[in-house]
Amino acid sequence: MRQYLIIAVLILITNTVFGQIPIDSIKAIIEKEVSNKRSKSIIVGIIDVNGRKIIHSGIISDKNPKPPDENTLYEIRSITKSFTGLLLAEMSLKKELNYNDPISKFLPKAVKTPTRNGKEITLLNLAANRSGLPREPFNLDPQKLDNRFEDYTIKKLYEYIATVELNRDIDSRWQYSNTGFGLLGLILSSVSNKSYERLIKDRIAKPLAMNNTTISLSPEQKAKVAPGYRENGKPAHPTLFTIAMQGTGALLSNVNDMLTFGAANLGLVKTDLAPAIELSHTNLGKKDGNDGFVAMGWTILNEANPDIFWKDGGTLGYRSFLGIDKKKKYAVIILSNTDNSVSDIGLHVLDTIYKVRPYKYEWCLLDTLRTTMQMNGMAAAIHLYHELKSTKNPAVTFDERQLNYLGKELERDKNIKAAINVFELNKSEYPRSPIVYESLGELYKRNGNIELAIPYFEKLAEMERDNLHWSYILKKLKGD
Repeated sequence: MRQYLIIAVLILITNTVFGQIPIDSIKAIIEKEVSNKRSKSIIVGIIDVNGRKIIHSGIISDKNPKPPDENTLYEIRSITKSFTGLLLAEMSLKKELNYNDPISKFLPKAVKTPTRNGKEITLLNLAANRSGLPREPFNLDPQKLDNRFEDYTIKKLYEYIATVELNRDIDSRWQYSNTGFGLLGLILSSVSNKSYERLIKDRIAKPLAMNNTTISLSPEQKAKVAPGYRENGKPAHPTLFTIAMQGTGALLSNVNDMLTFGAANLGLVKTDLAPAIELSHTNLGKKDGNDGFVAMGWTILNEANPDIFWKDGGTLGYRSFLGIDKKKKYAVIILSNTDNSVSDIGLHVLDTIYKVRPYKYEWCLLDTLRTTMQMNGMAAAIHLYHELKSTKNPAVTFDERQLNYLGKELERDKNIKAAINVFELNKSEYPRSPIVYESLGELYKRNGNIELAIPYFEKLAEMERDNLHWSYILKKLKGD
């Protein structure tokens, strides 16, 4: 009897050796989610004291229907912030700067930095998303709407910093800010007299032998990139960042490198970065809207789980998740090349109290309208839209995103008249949604019809009075 008990225990250990749930269960989850069209490919890496395990499902791309592997490169995007936070911790420990230094110390004297109630923004405020700076700078006006940071220059960032008015006290509340991490990366680069990418490679990637964590790609690396896809399954453009915003999300990596980064954060590998890693895990305060806390580029899960840290990322084409359990010495990395979140899967792998939300493909209406328009024309597609809506079929999702995507596709194909028809239909269907006015305003603006564009941005400024971006665009359009 004792022998059978030992065998049963060994089987159980073998099946759960890589963490909270069996490897076979993780495999089943990602296979189901790829089948549900959550992503073209999902690759999961897990590491603990016994080693690493990699599970994958799906294909690299429609043109390259091979499964991804440990060398396949993905955009990790906002997980970049954990690297930026680690750089701050490391440079602070080396006395190259002090994380409590005000940002004004590192910016040109001509740049007037924002203050509130006599307090200045510090480097640590930036790393903790407690600077008071909003998510995006209001003076964004990219040439390509799908690549909002591709042409956002240092000059534009400095102009923004010099004119922004903070709507909350510094260090009083958490507020996610791509702006803040872009500025932090730029400052760290300036202090080190190196590019942000060089700084990442010299201080983190090379010491940890993470040779495929990068921004610029060699020809060999380009061949290993899994192309990104939009949430509706259509190809997405690679996301590009100017040096002004690289600290917020410019990195690409593969699952092998990210498992090494996870292992370093767990203390499973010996590294001189260990003190800086520990400093970057410092609890810096509560997050808004949930029970989590914030560290330097990380989220601490909650008060009941202070040893679980995680960070996710996403762009128009990729989603990523990195989670570590410092107590159980366990890490999980998930990389996906479609713009649908994988964070629920990552949290579930870390702690099964968090459930996977089975993905439901919501773009059948868009697909149907696109096909109808291509075969029978715009009038037939609009007629079908109204017919389908009248049936109230619960299997078909009706919201402003469906028509907006169709209009954007037509605009990219230079079919401007058809795009306007779709956007106008969307406006009549969803008159309270800002996205319909933005799409029409941007279409007219980008096609040189300023007089027609202005009323839509005026409507947006009326609908979203606190969004200074609309005022900025109106001033540009009116030549103020």
